[in-house]
Amino acid sequence: MNYDLVISSQPSKVDIALLKDKKLVELHEETGNSAFQVGDLYLGRIQKVMPGLNAAFVNVGYEKDGFLHYLDLGPKVKSLMKFIELTRADKLKSPLLEKFRPEAEIDKNGKIDDVMKQGKEILVQVAKEPISTKGPRLTTELSFAGKFMVLVPFSDKVNISQKIKNKEESKRLKDIFRDIKPKGFGLIVRTAAENKKLEVLEADMNDLVSRWTTMVEKVKDAQPATRVMGELSRTSSMIRDMLSSNFDSIHVDSNEVHDEISKYLASSPDKLKKLKFHRGPQPLFESLGLNKQIKASFGKNVTFKNGSYLVIEHTEALHVIDVNSGARTNAGQDQETNALECNIEAAKEIARQLRLRDMGGIIVVDFIDLHKGENRKELFNVLTAEMKDDRAKHNILPPSKFGLIQITRQRVRPEMNVKTREKCPSCDGSGEIEAAVLFDTEVENSVSFVMMEQNEKSITLKVHPYIASYLTKTESWLPWSKSVIKDWMKQFSGEIKVESSTNYHFMEYHIYNSRGEEIRLN
Repeated sequence: MNYDLVISSQPSKVDIALLKDKKLVELHEETGNSAFQVGDLYLGRIQKVMPGLNAAFVNVGYEKDGFLHYLDLGPKVKSLMKFIELTRADKLKSPLLEKFRPEAEIDKNGKIDDVMKQGKEILVQVAKEPISTKGPRLTTELSFAGKFMVLVPFSDKVNISQKIKNKEESKRLKDIFRDIKPKGFGLIVRTAAENKKLEVLEADMNDLVSRWTTMVEKVKDAQPATRVMGELSRTSSMIRDMLSSNFDSIHVDSNEVHDEISKYLASSPDKLKKLKFHRGPQPLFESLGLNKQIKASFGKNVTFKNGSYLVIEHTEALHVIDVNSGARTNAGQDQETNALECNIEAAKEIARQLRLRDMGGIIVVDFIDLHKGENRKELFNVLTAEMKDDRAKHNILPPSKFGLIQITRQRVRPEMNVKTREKCPSCDGSGEIEAAVLFDTEVENSVSFVMMEQNEKSITLKVHPYIASYLTKTESWLPWSKSVIKDWMKQFSGEIKVESSTNYHFMEYHIYNSRGEEIRLN
């Protein structure tokens, strides 16, 4: 399998794509609004204690109170509450835990009102981002994720990733961290730590302890319902979590992201060679053909090989996927064989769609009916194998007697949704647009205003590919012929660069100055 990571940075957002054999399997988008991300820490105030739900609602500054269930408190919650109370009262000499006396663990089958009281201040971490009408899901079992490990306060355990199969290496790591970790902190050692040198591991651990110390200092003077520590940006956390995997190439178009990844890969020269900086005239996603893949992969209907297709419906409670054979038939095979082949192709596409859209909760798939038990088992095995690479926790049940397969998949953030159909921005849904023959005049007037009135001497004009072709074409049989753009450059005494984008509708255009900033035109 070949894996490629693509990170495209724009002024308002960062798009991250993961490709498997050049096919898009994951898509993430990070915008400027990074509040209430998974991993963020908030000093909250308990608004309500609900014994019937065995949960509490905590005000963390979101429009809806966060939900904190008793099972998400963690056994050390009393130690955390005592530590925060002493910190707020400025009665602790050090933010570290060497001399801190922990409290007894709570009963895992206890009641929320035995631990939580209304109006009490509490430090919480976002476990699930706000989704739909629900506020964030919270936990008091804090953790700080690094490149090689996860730091867990109020614990002394060192746990090694089960994916590290070498027993000698596992023992080496456990011995190292037992010696160097600070008292009062536990560690979960990640797979990426395998065969890493002591100084590299210690530097990562010290960085996590430093983040804890900084957070504690902020808690002293923070007002309730405020963030006291933000998780890394989605881009940084994706880099941290994914760069432990083997990629054939990593494409970026931002100097900042390039430098950040270079630091991560500094100790692995072979991986560093795979980092590629995009400098072409086209946007990164456009040059790799990802925009077309994105448009083809989202929406209600998703077509795959041989004319078969999926119908994907979303409700508040669950997602429903219907498998249809479409026009797919093979005269040389019976109905059962045709149905099995179609179902297997659908299973591969469904595994991809769940990751791509980040669909979570309950998913019910209605496959084409299979009458033979061995065929149903084969279908289940294929779906299980295809979802093995999915980093979200999931569970798959065997096909029911009605041919349905039920899947539960971890949901920690809102589902990725790309609109493939929208109201026409040219006609605003009326079905009529301005005369196309006048479009070049409109663009010319806009360019004239920017270059003559606003004194911009170098601009970039971004348009649909067809319009770009019209503006830049010359007559090959007339050596002295000039393109429309050449005429405009001579007329307005400036430099005009034309770029095309398939994301634009036919009569959409944008103008950017020499610094890459869009010039807004009313």
